[in-house]
This record gives sequence, C-alpha cells and structure tokens, in this order.
Amino acid sequence: MELLNILKNLPEVKGPVEKKLSFNVKLKWTMIVLLAFFVLANIPLYGLAKNALDRFQYLAIILGTDFGSIISLGIGPIVMASIILQLLVGSKILNIDTSTKEGKRYFQGLQKLLVFFFIIFEAVIYVVMNGLQALPGYTAIVIFQLVLGGVAILFMDELMQKWGFGSGISLFIVAGVGWRLFTGMFQFIGAQGGNCLLNFSQTACAGKVLIVIQAVIQGAPTEALKALAVILATAVIFLLVVWAQSLRVEVPLSYDKLRGYGVKWPLTFFYASVIPVILVAALAANLQLFAGLLENSLGHATFLGTFSQGTPVGGLAYWLHQSNIVELIITGSLTGRHLLQALTHILFYVVFSTVFAMFWVKTSGMDAESQAKNIMNSGLQIPGFRKDERVLESVLKRYVGPLTIMGGAAIGLLASVANLLGALTSGTAILLAVMIIYQFYQNIAQQHAVDMHPALKKLSG
Repeated sequence: MELLNILKNLPEVKGPVEKKLSFNVKLKWTMIVLLAFFVLANIPLYGLAKNALDRFQYLAIILGTDFGSIISLGIGPIVMASIILQLLVGSKILNIDTSTKEGKRYFQGLQKLLVFFFIIFEAVIYVVMNGLQALPGYTAIVIFQLVLGGVAILFMDELMQKWGFGSGISLFIVAGVGWRLFTGMFQFIGAQGGNCLLNFSQTACAGKVLIVIQAVIQGAPTEALKALAVILATAVIFLLVVWAQSLRVEVPLSYDKLRGYGVKWPLTFFYASVIPVILVAALAANLQLFAGLLENSLGHATFLGTFSQGTPVGGLAYWLHQSNIVELIITGSLTGRHLLQALTHILFYVVFSTVFAMFWVKTSGMDAESQAKNIMNSGLQIPGFRKDERVLESVLKRYVGPLTIMGGAAIGLLASVANLLGALTSGTAILLAVMIIYQFYQNIAQQHAVDMHPALKKLSG
C-alpha cells in the first residue's frame, strides 16, 4: 500500500487536457526539448578534475549524452530501468497485467521509481570510480550535478512523450548521431588541434571527405581508400535500413457500419520498432562502460574487460565490441580472432534483440490480444470472418508472433553487421537514427494530415 502511495505521488509532467494536440504545439515542444538537450550537453560539470570517460565517446552516442557535461548519464538510467523491469515482468517474477489501465500505470510508476534509483546509483558510481574525477572537496557537488542532469533528461523524455513527436530517448539519440555524422564528414580541426583548411598540405584533417581530398592530393591511396570505405559503408547502411523499414504485412479490414469501405492495418517487419536494438546497444554500452570504470578504479584489468586508449582489447567487453572488418581487410590485418569477435558480437545482438522484442511487445500492449481489442473498438473487422474478438485475435497471432521474433532477430543482425562495416559512427547508431527519423516523419505526416483535414480526426481516434 505504501508503494502504491509513493508511485501515485511521484513528480510528473502534466499531460495536455486536449485529446489531440495540434501539429504546431507538438513541433514547438519538440524544438524546445531539442534545444535544451544541446544546451545541457555543452554545460561542463563544475568541479570536474579529470574526464576519464572521454575515451569512451563511441558509447556516448548510444547513451544520448556527452561525457563531462551535466547530462553525462544520458539515457542510461532510463534504459537500464526499462530492461530490468521488462525482464522481471516477462519472466513473471513481477506479476503486472500491462493490458489494463491500472497495470500500465503501476508499471510506468515502478519504472520511474527505478529510474530515480539508477540516476543516483550511476552518478555515484561515475564519480567514486573516477570515471568523472572531482576536484578535492567537490565530490558531492559533481554527484549532485549529475543527478540534476539525469532528472532533467527523464522529464524531457516525459515531456516529449506527452507534448511532442515520439519519445525524448529517440530524439536525443538522433541529435547525437546527426551531430557526429556531420563532424565525421566535414571536421576540419585535426587531432592535434590545427585547422587543416588553413594549412592543407601540413595539417591532417579529421573529416572523411576532407581526408579523401587530402590523400588524393598527397598521393596516399591507402588512406584515401580507408576514408572512402567509411563513407560508402555509411551510405550502404542508410540504404539497407530504408529498404528494410518498408517491409510490412497489411491485414485487410472493413468497417462494420460502412459496407464497401475498407482499410489496411499495417504490421511492419520490425514489429517491435527500434526499442529492442536500443536496449541491446545500451546494455552493451553500459557493460563496457562499467568494465572500463572498474579497470580505472582498481588499476588493473578484470574479466569484464581490458582497455587500451578506451578500446577493449580483452575480456567480455572485447567480445561484445566490434572491429572495423572493412578497414582490416584493406590493411591486410584481418585475423581469425577478429572473425570470432565478429561472430560473438552478431550473436549477442541477435539473441538479445529477439528477447527484448518479445518482452516489449508483451508489456507495451502490442500483442495480438491488445491489438484485437483496439481493432474492435475502432469498429473494424476482418472481411469474411465473424465479428468476434477471439477470432480476430487468433488471426492476428499468425502475424504478430512470427513478426516479433523474425523482426527482432533481423534488426539485431542488421545492427551488428552495420557495426562491423565501420561507418562514420556506430552502425547501430546510424540504424537507430534512420528508423527514428522515419518514425518521426510518419508521426509528423499523420499529425499534419489530421490538422489539414479535421474530418480525419474521427477516423484516427
């Protein structure tokens, strides 16, 4: 009873009174949250002496953060809370019926409480284990700033869900990926800090497009080929994801009160959307980050991982990590160990993406039973079948179950292979960005259509 009272009194972003928000209102709040994210990402932690996490910037992309800033925790606490709660509910250790309104509210309240716990826990771990080393006497201040940043990310995510397009987690990932893609292509500040545009023949560029031009001018074919391979790999990943996103099964439906008028209920191949691969990528990132913090704190490597300049070279972290297979082939340094690492990386993503896809569909109301209820409540039915929720559920089960498993495995395979191609940024990050942008586009297009044609409001809800 006390837990229920706590969950009911947790702070939250108040939702809109209107059932349907206008396009302009959603766009306004989405832009406000995006601007706030970039502002917070550029506020450094006061009292920070050393940022040992700076070497793990490749993990910051997946966690939607910038290490050393006030939002260094990123979406880590939210994702970890979601993973743990889904595993507990999916394995029936916690018996929560998420198909009911009360069950969903209880699940969401419990998840938020768990997020608060992980915000405090991760803030303490980051500082105590010297990942973000504070100046003498500033330890509590740095931890307090991290907690504030974590809470800000939590409520910005909630604000997006209620007032914007999609979720804040998706928006933060896209923002980070977009920024890193642009700098990866056109960064003119070299590793040593010089501006290569001012001294093109002497200063090495960092952006891949500029590296190709510089390598051609200076007669370095290997460097040009490596940079060009990265650009091509990025383009291939984009095209693969766009093509895979278009795969779907359409279930024909008809209105019981409007004879002769029908619609198609689309079930995408990636039925559980990007959520499974977000959870898997964040899980791998958190494991590698914790392994690096543990090594940094103890002063020696553990079975969790051995690191060299932020890159895992041994232990569990190494086998979950990925190597740039394309670059290794170009340079002639591909070994059997690299191929074994690639295999374990693919298996990890495929297996856990499938597991998380099944749990997500069950806990988010996307299962056949919930979808059958939604269809029946909309006044729709499958032509040629008796109007009965049980009949509709049995038909949907033919599609939902296989799509959940195959889609989860496929998106895990696509993400892991994309990682191995060595794109401008993490292959998983690019996959997530493309799919999230596509979802944003669908949400915005649907909202815009409803605003332009008010009669559609009756059909959409």
